[in-house]
Amino acid sequence: MANTKFKGYIGTYTKGDSKGIYSFTLDTTEGKIEDIQVAAELGNPTYLAISKDNRSLYSVVKEGEAGGIAAFSIDETGNLTAINSEVLDGAPPCYVSVDSKNRIVFGANYHQGLVQSNLINQEDGSILPYASIREHEGKGPDPRQEKPHTHYSELTPDEKYLAVCELGSDAVITYTVAEDGTLTKVNLLPVKAGSGPRHLVFHPNGKVAYVMTEFSSEVIVLNYNAETGSFTEVQYISTLPEDFKENNQGSAIHISADGRYVYAGNRGHNSIAVFSVEQGTGELTFVERTSTEGDWPRDFEIDPSGKFVVAANQESSNVVLYSRDEASGKLTLITSDITVPYGVCVKFLNY
Repeated sequence: MANTKFKGYIGTYTKGDSKGIYSFTLDTTEGKIEDIQVAAELGNPTYLAISKDNRSLYSVVKEGEAGGIAAFSIDETGNLTAINSEVLDGAPPCYVSVDSKNRIVFGANYHQGLVQSNLINQEDGSILPYASIREHEGKGPDPRQEKPHTHYSELTPDEKYLAVCELGSDAVITYTVAEDGTLTKVNLLPVKAGSGPRHLVFHPNGKVAYVMTEFSSEVIVLNYNAETGSFTEVQYISTLPEDFKENNQGSAIHISADGRYVYAGNRGHNSIAVFSVEQGTGELTFVERTSTEGDWPRDFEIDPSGKFVVAANQESSNVVLYSRDEASGKLTLITSDITVPYGVCVKFLNY
């Protein structure tokens, strides 16, 4: 019998009423989110990563004047138990990811302009001391690009390379990852000046990638060469209406499991833009924009069934549930009155 209930987690900024990481259950039969509770209390768990075997969760953490990554074990019911954390002086990372074998955890640090790796203890999932830290260089034309601002670091689908979005200097950078976690830069693709590449997602075919830009509010379509770990530009497409001139900052980007639709978040316009994928080239065609029924949609996620989308509005502290038409890619609002304070990241367990 197919699973109809999916466990998810929401990372937050711990200001106001927020306590840390929240968990919830999506009931796909009823089409509702239920059982929202505090899963772990910690400072600013703004991004989360879940191991492929669902045994470990890794979170950004702020501890006093230091920041880093915290490790949690996940039990059969989805409850979290703190294991340990590894932190350094200064601001915490803004992104965390983990390889499929739960050997290495990676972090991208916006404020410090660096990418990092830590090996994972195979016995208990705890994080070991920093294996590699690579600082970036450069800047961009936007006033917010006064120095490097690393915003994303995640392995390519074949796990041969680490792909990194460098928002501060308008680049997508590729590293090799040694067995001991050492990162070595092998490629750098400059993208449009002032665009601010923020997050990246791969097409299931592993040959095309999509980058969401924070400042220019565009999706960049890239071809990926799995042999060399290099990217080449194919297309730029705006996520905004032509007549929208107010402040907007691009946020998250996700792709449906079948590779047919790409979804991109707009903070300011407060919408999710939907694009269809031309399967031959990977190029995008605009489908629609859907309101996020709140302010500053920092992240959203397609559920494991592919039939729902859960979005978190950071500034209005509400979570929104949509049904998703798998044929058209379009979203239909179900409810927008679910309260989770200052939501920043949405993740589901792997099913």
